[in-house]
Amino acid sequence: MTSTTSDPATVLPYPGAEHPPREYDLDANGVRIAVHEWGNEADPPLMLVHGGFDFARTFDRFAPLLADAGWRVVAWDHRGHGDSEHAHLYSWDADMRDALAVFDHVTPGAPAPVVGHSKGGALMTQLADAQPHRFTHLVNMDGIPFTRRVPDVAEHERTKMMAKDLAGWLDHRRRIVDAQRKPGTIDELAARRGRMNPRLDTEWLQRLVTVGAYESDDGWRWKIDPSMRFGGFGPWRPEWTLMRMPGLSMPFLGIMGAEMEEMGWGTPPHKVLPYMPAHGRTEVLDDVGHFVHIEQPEHVSGLVLDFLGNAS
Repeated sequence: MTSTTSDPATVLPYPGAEHPPREYDLDANGVRIAVHEWGNEADPPLMLVHGGFDFARTFDRFAPLLADAGWRVVAWDHRGHGDSEHAHLYSWDADMRDALAVFDHVTPGAPAPVVGHSKGGALMTQLADAQPHRFTHLVNMDGIPFTRRVPDVAEHERTKMMAKDLAGWLDHRRRIVDAQRKPGTIDELAARRGRMNPRLDTEWLQRLVTVGAYESDDGWRWKIDPSMRFGGFGPWRPEWTLMRMPGLSMPFLGIMGAEMEEMGWGTPPHKVLPYMPAHGRTEVLDDVGHFVHIEQPEHVSGLVLDFLGNAS
């Protein structure tokens, strides 16, 4: 286990945002995963899981609010994201294995509460279904995908579809083997992200550049692996998350933004209600978009803390 490189002096300030006091690397089956922690190391652990094309430092404003309530807040950069190592290939199952490596390090042999956003929420819903003994509570922040189920297809057709998908993925990897993300100034990278995060203010987006990008001779570049693309999370269908939700045994809280955004799942909240587990409920926030914990950190952290109860 080694320390990651993180210099608070280069990070632009933002009201309420805090640099994680502890940062280190874990070996997750041969891939280096960067971990970031807020709060007292002796406090009970609370796991935070970021979304696709995001990174753990997007919790810089949200995590301290949870840490102030007595939690050791632990977040990690998924492979290919943030300060974690880039990998040859990416898949949904690989992300789950990496998550288990973090769980095993932080809370070996004991369950913990988990909060996931977007892809992280969907990922943790699947993991909670597979290994419920790892979870005391699960909070899913706008990570409940919904789509109309497609009819099943004949086995030979499914095989053709898989072959086509694999060929397309390998062709993509060959095309971008030497690719780099486009450089720019802090303002330019913030503006690019702002086109997909139109509800987030400019100062926050500028801060994200200084924690989620690196500076080179020709400008700043996002750290996210340029080989990654939307939909590149391995064999997975959005409706699989919904299908797993009713069977969850731990207390479950869904927090959804009512405003649809490009980076969101486009899930109508009323479509989720029939799939709530027996110990679950959903909070729908009006005039809030996909990034519920960034738009309304105090309100959302309050919902989470009330749901979890006392940290002790």
